Parts: sequence; C-alpha cells; structure tokens
Amino acid sequence: MTGSTMPPLPADLVAHPRLSNWVRVAADGLLHVQAGKVELGQGVWTTQLLVAAEELDVPPEQLRLTVGDTSICPDQGLTAGSLSTEVGAMALRRACAEVRQRFVAAAAVRLGVPAEAVTLRDGRFGAGTSATLGYAELASAVDLEAPATGLARPKTPAQRRLTGIGLPRPDLLRKLTGAGFIHDIEWPGMLHGRAVRPPNAGARLRRFDEAGQARLRALPGVHTLWVQGRHILLAAEREEQAVDAAARAASLIEWDLPETLPEHGDDAHWLRGRPSEDSVVDRTDEPDASAPTPADARTLSADYSRPFLAHASIGPSCALARWDGGRLFVCTHSQGSFTLRRELAMLFDLDASNIDVQHADGAGCYGHNGADDAAIDAALLARAAGRPVRLQWSREDELAWSPFGSAMSVRIEATLDPRGRIAHWHQQTWSCSHVQRPGLSAMPNCLATALRDPPAPLPPLRDFPLPAGGGQRNAVPLYTLPSRRIEYHLLKTAPLRSSALRALGAFANVFAIESFMDEAAQQAGLDPLAFRLAHLDDDPRAVAVLQSAAAAADWSAPKLPARRDGAARGRGLALARYKNSGAWCAVVVEVEVSDRIVLDRVWAVVDAGEVVHADGLINQIEGGVLQAASWTLKEAVGWDRQGVTTRSWDDYPILGFDEVPRSLEVQVIDHPDLPPLGVGECAAGPTAAAIANALADAVGVRVRDLPLTPDRLQRAVLQA
Repeated sequence: MTGSTMPPLPADLVAHPRLSNWVRVAADGLLHVQAGKVELGQGVWTTQLLVAAEELDVPPEQLRLTVGDTSICPDQGLTAGSLSTEVGAMALRRACAEVRQRFVAAAAVRLGVPAEAVTLRDGRFGAGTSATLGYAELASAVDLEAPATGLARPKTPAQRRLTGIGLPRPDLLRKLTGAGFIHDIEWPGMLHGRAVRPPNAGARLRRFDEAGQARLRALPGVHTLWVQGRHILLAAEREEQAVDAAARAASLIEWDLPETLPEHGDDAHWLRGRPSEDSVVDRTDEPDASAPTPADARTLSADYSRPFLAHASIGPSCALARWDGGRLFVCTHSQGSFTLRRELAMLFDLDASNIDVQHADGAGCYGHNGADDAAIDAALLARAAGRPVRLQWSREDELAWSPFGSAMSVRIEATLDPRGRIAHWHQQTWSCSHVQRPGLSAMPNCLATALRDPPAPLPPLRDFPLPAGGGQRNAVPLYTLPSRRIEYHLLKTAPLRSSALRALGAFANVFAIESFMDEAAQQAGLDPLAFRLAHLDDDPRAVAVLQSAAAAADWSAPKLPARRDGAARGRGLALARYKNSGAWCAVVVEVEVSDRIVLDRVWAVVDAGEVVHADGLINQIEGGVLQAASWTLKEAVGWDRQGVTTRSWDDYPILGFDEVPRSLEVQVIDHPDLPPLGVGECAAGPTAAAIANALADAVGVRVRDLPLTPDRLQRAVLQA
C-alpha cells in the first residue's frame, strides 16, 4: 500500500465500519480482536492473528482473537473461495491500522509530542524517553465506537516484523493432544443426539407406528424421540445409548425404496442428456462457420469428466445447541456462522437477533459439508428435548447425506494454425449446481426441509456468475486465444444433492484445459512447456511460475529410470490461476506406472502476491496437492437407481499415508508490495492435470475420465 493514494476501504469494513466491531481493549490490557473468517483447518486463524499483531504492534500472545461469533464479530460472509487472506484479513489489517493511528494520536497528546514523534513497539507507545504507555492506559482517550475513515495507512512491507516469516500455529497443540475440536465440547446437562436417516434420499416412510416409537423411547437412556415426516432424531443421556438407539431404529421403521435416480455410466457424460440452462460465459471473435478450414490447419477434440465427490472429512459433522426461553445458542464448525443464523431464523421463525451462533474448530472442511445440517438437527432436537444437545453425524450420514461436489463433463474442440498455435477454442461444461448453501436465499435450503412432511419447496438450482462462478469457475482458459467460445450448461435438476466442494468447477475445468493443452502440444509436435509459454503473451506472472516449476523439476533433463522393475515413468506439468483472479500455481508431477499409479515426486510453485504467513501458505499447497491427488486417483461417489452406495471408507477410499509422493516441494514467489491472493484451492486443478499428463507420458495412452484408476488405465491400454 505504498504511494500517495490510499485504496478505498474494503467492502467488509464499509459494511461494518465501527472500529469496536474489530478491536476492543480489555480492562487487563489485552487486545480483543474479532473477525468473521473462521478456522477450517487452513490456518487462517493464525494468519488473522499475525495481521492484527503486526498492525497493532503487539506480541501475538497479547491478543485474544475471536472468529465466527455472531454476537460480537463482523459478518464477513462465508469462509470460502480462498478469500480469507485476500479479502478477510485485509479488511482486518485496515481496521487495525485505524485503531493504531487513533492510539498514536492519543499517545502524542499524553506525551506532549507530535504524532510523528511517537514510537510503538510491542504494544508500548513512547517518544524517546523511558516513559511508555500501553493500550489499556490510553483506552479512555480513544473512541473505538467511531467509524473507520480509510485514511490510516497500514505498515509498509519494510516496516513489518511478523508477517511473512511464519508463526507456529497456536491451535495445533490442543488439537494434537486432545480436546481441540467441536466433538470434544461438553455443556452442562447436555444430551447426545443422533439422526435416523432413510436408506436413501428417495425413500418413503411406509410405517413407523406408535408401538415402534414407544419401543425406542423405552431403550436405556433415551430421553427424546422427535419425528417429523422422514426427519427422525433422538437424544439420550450417553452417546453410546444414542448410537445404539439409532441402530435399533432400523428394525422398527419400514421404508419404500423407489428407483428415482437415473441410470449413469462409468463417467459423467450422461449429464449432457439432461435438461440444462445454457449460457455463453465468454467469447471473442469467432471464425466464420461457413468459411473453409485451411488445408494445413489441424483440429482436435476431447471429452473429460469427473464424478460426484464427497467431502470425506476424517471427523464427521457435529454441533451443539441449547434454548434459553426464546433464544437459541448454537456451536458449529460451519463455514458461515451468519448464513447459518439466517437459515435458523427462517426455520424457527425467529428474529436473527435472538440467535447466537459460535464457531468451533471441526476436523477439516472443504466447502458445504454436513456442518450446517448437523447444527439444524441439534437445534431441532434441543427444542424438543428442553435440554442442551450435542448431535454428531455417523460416518454413513457424512458420506451419504452431505452435499457432494457435482459431477462434471467438459468437451473441448480446438483448431491449430500452421505454426502450431491455437487459432480457435470451443469449450462446453456440463454440471449440477455448486452453490446450494443454506442462508443464501429467501427460503430455507437445508436437509431438514427436504425430509419433513410435507417437504418444503427448495430454491431453484443456480450458480454464482463469473468471476466467482460455480461449475463454470476457471472455464475460461488462462492462455492467449485469439478466438474462443466458452459455454456453460447448468442442469435444471440434480440426481444427487450437490453444493460447494473445494475449488468448485475449477477442478474439472482446469483438469480438462491443462490435459487438452498437452494433447494440443503433441498434435503440434511441441514440448508441453514450450507450447504453453507460446500462449502466455500477456501474463508474466504465469510465465514465471511455469518456468520456475520446470526449473525446479529439471524439466529439460532426461527422465530418471523407473525405481521399480517393469514400471514406466512419466512426467507432466500443468498451470492455472485460480478463478483467473487469485493465485497462480504450476505443478510438475513424476509418476511410476505398473499395476498401479504411484506418485513419485511433485513440485509446486505458487505466486500469491504478498506472503502473510509462509508456513501456512506452504501447508495449504501441500494439502491441496494431496487432496487433489486423492480425487484424481481414487475418489468417486457411487450410486444406483435407488441412492448412494458409498457409505464407508471401504467403498469410498481416499489417499493413504503409504500413497503420498516420495517428495513434495513447494516454492513460493513472494511479492511483498502486491496484494495477497488466496491459495487454498489453487493447486487442485493443476495437480489433477499434471498427474493425467504424467500418466499419458508414461504409457502413451490418455485417460480422460476421473478417477484415473488402474481399471480405467487397463481398459484404455486395451482399446488403444
């Protein structure tokens, strides 16, 4: 933020301008900082702590940071879209800069010196003398109820002492030693809740009579049985009693199981035959369809797909709720405390001011998982029981009932000119919605409304438009293409419940684009690296990450021999800029292929502008690479005409510890003078495409439908 002109106030600070929304001074001298972006395992709590400590110039241990508490924190929207640092922490930085400026002014008056003469170090204000003042001593002279002006200048990169160097995450110790997650919280007098789910989403309740319900209520410890249509919840004094009662309910309830889902094949191209809302999301000059194609032009096309994907968090969703008269208190690991509060207000016909939602750490979150629905279950059951309730989903609930990341199908056609450059690009993406979160529409949009009797109408399926996007996120290639047409086909109905999962449509779109770039390079007779560089005319930062990744992997050197007898070795690369507005990321992967596909070495280079928390950034890239590898090689939601069939780790395997790459190197290109960019999701698409490109390089056969399982590879080899 150097230069004479200050940028405008961030939108979050405009919406919540009162400085006490962000910072308060406690009587004991500690600074209490509030923020809306929550910790989901990505380290953003530590990043926000660093930003606040830096701007207020206090040691981090002297801050008390609260996030996602609707009673005191500013509403910064969902913790999603890799925007926690890029948007959330930058609003906090500006707010803290304003607070610091006001305290400097107060210190100048107290010390009798100009404001420029005031120094601030480790929370103490001075003016060249031994006498110093702290925030608590100056608090009475500073009005933090005033709005931010936008005139305070944050520290320059040269003035920063904390950000960029990293900080051990304060939350890790309690998580590693126990009692660090929402699952560990105990409230006085609480009951333990469980849901009794239908066999699948289309099941119809045939019989659950009073006798059966009475038998459940009579089980040891059972306190409450709540039945509303197909939505069945129970609470018991002890957790094992609730688990036992939920299991016994299966023998007391009779269901009809109609075949309501469509047939589908081994890929997601069946999406193309369903009704869709069609749009052109991007286009430039298009060639005249009636004009003859030059004789020396080359055309190619390919189809790619990904299946429905589950969040598959290691810890299942959990929530706590209690009622105090007409007030509702909820503890959740949702991505959006305020959006959940809006959903609860609609469901219970309450004013939102009568609902307090507090965030607590969960065991990992990759988007719209079961956290919101678990919180709603807990609130319903607590009201019925008249006591606080801790409700936890089962593993089967989590895999079968959380929203999925949508299956997607992508078709790309291109024409290469005689020089081997892309002359025209036509891309089509088919997808279900990626944006069906509760609290974002004028009507409830949660599992409870679909299960009650009669079911409530749900909002129409939709996706955010670009630049954020849903299924069309990253559908517009990063490359210079003189002629292109990008179409998006959003399905009007979805066979399975789908919503936001890490990277949304960017994962499939980048996988398709970067796989196709390798195929086009082969058609042009060019090296994949050189082919990409030839199409990056106007993006020097993309060129830099691509060249850096290639250099780190020694791209031009001969491939090393395979480490296993009879294995083939391959190498692939891929590049993307997340949402075409976030961080740039290039990935190079080396694989060995025999009876299975083994990730050997991975190099990732990222340009995210200013690096606020280096260790956290690297962790995010490492985690993104590993999760994307799991999606690429193993994961797929299974379903038949009746419902979801993948309900345990046995039938929904994820990448194991023995399957991680032998080495994973992350290089960060730091630009301290540029705004920070989100990195949480930038590695997903490039990792998938780099693996697919490495596989094709190893065996000479391309597999275009995810996951890249040994069975699929074997079929592709036999058909080649």
